[in-house]
Order: sequence, then C-alpha cells, then structure tokens
Amino acid sequence: MSRFLAAALTVVAAAALAVGAALGVVALLNATPDQPNVPLISYESATPRK
Repeated sequence: MSRFLAAALTVVAAAALAVGAALGVVALLNATPDQPNVPLISYESATPRK
C-alpha cells in the first residue's frame, strides 16, 4: 500500500510541476512587449510614375 501511495503522490507532483511549467512559459511569452508596427519602407515620399 505504501508503494501505491508513493506512486500516486509522484504522479500528482509530476502533474503539478508540468502545469506550473506550462503556466510559467505562457506568462513569459505574454511578458514580452509587442513590437511596433512601423514599416521599413515607406512609399509615401516616392515620386509618382507618369
């Protein structure tokens, strides 16, 4: 019975660790700031073709 209890506790601890790691990764990905949407090339100053 003690082996079954140890195995069950190990499974629960591993599941909790996996969930915590997944939430940590998601939190790190959401913590990065959004990049500005500024184009590298602007066609507004180009001379129009005739």
